[in-house]
Amino acid sequence: MPAAPSIRVMSIDLDRYGWSGGPVPTDGRLGRIVRVDRGECDVIAAEGRVRVISDSQRAQDVLAPATGDWVVVVDDPELGPVIGRVLDRSNTVSRRDPSEAVVEQVLVANVDLVLIVHGLDRPLPPGRLERFLVVGWDSGAEVAVVLTKADRYEAEAVEVAAVVSALAPEVRVLTVGMGSGAHEGLREVAALMGPGRTVALLGESGAGKSTLVNALIGEDLLETGEVRSSDSRGRHTTVSRELILRPAGGLLIDTPGIRAVGIWDAEESLARVFGDLEERAADCRFNDCAHLSEPDCAVLAEVAAGRVDVRRVIRYRALRSELEVQREREVDRNRRRAGGRRPRR
Repeated sequence: MPAAPSIRVMSIDLDRYGWSGGPVPTDGRLGRIVRVDRGECDVIAAEGRVRVISDSQRAQDVLAPATGDWVVVVDDPELGPVIGRVLDRSNTVSRRDPSEAVVEQVLVANVDLVLIVHGLDRPLPPGRLERFLVVGWDSGAEVAVVLTKADRYEAEAVEVAAVVSALAPEVRVLTVGMGSGAHEGLREVAALMGPGRTVALLGESGAGKSTLVNALIGEDLLETGEVRSSDSRGRHTTVSRELILRPAGGLLIDTPGIRAVGIWDAEESLARVFGDLEERAADCRFNDCAHLSEPDCAVLAEVAAGRVDVRRVIRYRALRSELEVQREREVDRNRRRAGGRRPRR
């Protein structure tokens, strides 16, 4: 009697998706979220891509799942595959939720490198770059800046690269041409990737993030949109954060265009972005100097001497104030949740 034909079961190598090789959970199936969509998630597991429900009772009440999360998938008799729990994160890329005053919005999780993508067909306000740097560095991941469309804006590429280097000398700046032919500079960007490394792209709509992802993976997987010539704004062709496996190794997370870059609990990274001002502030007469009109303010002395741009000081004060207001509101909200009363003034 001939032997029964063997059945080959597809098995995904999760190491390619960034799994570190630690102990595999025994309370369900290990997987990584590649897309979050309205309470459901696409998870890549050993058996392939699985559509799962984010169980609010067991997962979201504690930790809302985000693209890039490692999770345990369990089978519910009624609902089918659900997220049982989210594994500990190595880091997150977060901002203040635009719709809430004191709520953190996790954009992506477990990231090795943040690429701040900027299209050279538009100006780069220093304040916006500073905010992106704060968000990137606050994650603990490496940060680099990619300037796209350099084939059409060669002069602007030199000017903007100089601005970035002046604000953040330690950040690597790469320029990429986005023409229909060869993508100039793409090899340098690809060199930042590697097997199992997760790279998140942040930037405005129309900056060229999706086009860059398509070039890095070697196919037009993501839809790209036209950019209005009148104001250089693009359509939001990327509507969710999606993790994509690169055939040559590494993973990319494309994100929707970010307009509001609210910082969240980013004291250390703010000090890093404005390290020059923090260093000067240490010489102020008062420890709580606001650098407005206080006597013997070392920061204002640098402004008066022409060594510091007053606009940079204004942006620094604004971000400091944003963090202080955020902390006050968070304390107030936690007090109300605990049932306490705010003391009368």
